[in-house]
Amino acid sequence: MSRLGSLGARLYRGEVGYDFVAKRKIWYGISILITITAIVGLAVRGLNMGIEFSGGAIFNTTDKTSVSVQTVKETVETASGHTAIVQKTGEGKLRVQVSELTAEKSRTTQEALAKKLGVPTDKINTDIVGPSWGEEIANKAWTGLAVFMVLVVIYLAIAFEWRMALAALVALIHDLTITVGIYALVGFEVTPGTVIGLLTILGYSLYDTVVVFDGLKESAKDITKQTRWTYSEIANRSLNGTLVRSINTTVVALLPVAGLLFIGGGFLGAGMLNDISLALFVGLAAGAYSSIFIATPLVADLKERDPQMKALTRRVHAKRAAQAAKADSAQDEQPQDADEAEDEPQDASPAGVVGQRRQPASRNRGGRGGKRR
Repeated sequence: MSRLGSLGARLYRGEVGYDFVAKRKIWYGISILITITAIVGLAVRGLNMGIEFSGGAIFNTTDKTSVSVQTVKETVETASGHTAIVQKTGEGKLRVQVSELTAEKSRTTQEALAKKLGVPTDKINTDIVGPSWGEEIANKAWTGLAVFMVLVVIYLAIAFEWRMALAALVALIHDLTITVGIYALVGFEVTPGTVIGLLTILGYSLYDTVVVFDGLKESAKDITKQTRWTYSEIANRSLNGTLVRSINTTVVALLPVAGLLFIGGGFLGAGMLNDISLALFVGLAAGAYSSIFIATPLVADLKERDPQMKALTRRVHAKRAAQAAKADSAQDEQPQDADEAEDEPQDASPAGVVGQRRQPASRNRGGRGGKRR
């Protein structure tokens, strides 16, 4: 068995573990700091909305061109008065998109681009996207997100309990906030692919959370009938039991997404892959973090406020205090017994069997009168 597999088995059996729940205030502080940074980035820089949401025009060349991307970018920005995104597609063709561009400005920009490339105007295909279409897409995305959240809360409340549903909802909002904030800080363009990526990461984040909650539900069954563990301790044991599984699942999911983001989007220059890959990469990492450091500790926090769990905690601590006092008493009595044993003569009889050594002599003295007849 590998070291990781052996560690996972020991974590599952409770032989080793890390107390995540006891250090929950540290994780809460880190999450709050990250979330505030994301919100500030979103408020200061804002999101770079694609033309699907803000409206604009897309220009595609039909023939191969030798003109550089930078030259095309400068030409289009001068003609349109807006920032342009220029990408090289297969066979040396170009794709240029400009946000917030009117129909009249689109024709002017198309003519300037055709003149710079030295091709007829009809060799450049132009697609104009109105802002109303992007607004419709955004509204549908928000509606889908709201419906998803409601269904998640209802399902978790039925399958587990309302505290777990609330903790899962907080974890999902945490993941979305961080992902959107990083999009604002990095400046990547927000497209329908980004929305798809955001909705996808919710499923991954929820998967990890449900796995931990399912183990916690089984471990906490009939918890009030024992006095060995508190609810927080059982929650921490359940979290450690699924820790390696959660890490393995997240790493396996992150590897192909990292290939799309860093190789496809970075080295190969396929900028269209960045739309969905960044959302998936950040969301998967944030989802694994929130499942371990946010959702389960938050459930333990909420559950420990229940009167039954408070009574259980008092009983557990009282039992441990009694055991500790008994152990201390036994340790105090042990040296005294040892001193008494040293002061006792070596031929003394053990307690409870006094006179056992002299029994043979008395038997011999009484032998004369005890002859058999």
